[in-house]
Amino acid sequence: MPIQRHRVDFESLPVETLDAWRTVAPAIAGDCMNRTGVMSARIKPLAPGTVLVGQARTVSCMVGDNSALHVAIGLLRPGEVLVADAGGYADTAVWGGIMTRAAMERSIAGIVVDGAVRDAAEIRELGFPCFASAVVPAGPHKGFGGIIDGTISCAGCPVRPGDIVLGDDDGIAVVPLERQAEILTASLDKIAAEEAINAETKQGKLPGDGMGLPEVEWIE
Repeated sequence: MPIQRHRVDFESLPVETLDAWRTVAPAIAGDCMNRTGVMSARIKPLAPGTVLVGQARTVSCMVGDNSALHVAIGLLRPGEVLVADAGGYADTAVWGGIMTRAAMERSIAGIVVDGAVRDAAEIRELGFPCFASAVVPAGPHKGFGGIIDGTISCAGCPVRPGDIVLGDDDGIAVVPLERQAEILTASLDKIAAEEAINAETKQGKLPGDGMGLPEVEWIE
């Protein structure tokens, strides 16, 4: 089957905007999107402390096939994030050390794959931001095709080319490009509000005091 590619033309955000996004955790962005726009718990970084920020380029893989991912590496611009729907399949890796080195040569910011990767120790040693739902030694097939730059669902979260991808130890959040200015402002406001709550906590006020929590009843 062929590898298909959509024609896309999205706004590449300036460095200053992406730098602002680097101060926003996925949890904060998810809260500001009404607890949506986050990938499921199965997506985690290979290395603790990994942080990922960039605009998405998408791939839909056939299960166990990484041919479209190989092609996509040559299409991404520096600083973009490769996001792949590999069907959540855990028993065949579609990404590994060789592809990681190629992606780094292209200055790709990182990869998120709903599926398996391998060569985990090598990827960690290289310091390449990699988020996946599984790790397994079995390697992929090639030649079954795939789709590049289409709208995908990655671990239950819609992703389109150009969307903002945020990753840390908690997992991944995806902010729609058309909402990024709105959500960025809301996220910065929420960070300031949480800093104020933490300051009040140091003064002896519990975070739950102003939340309107139900009254506690005694059980006799």
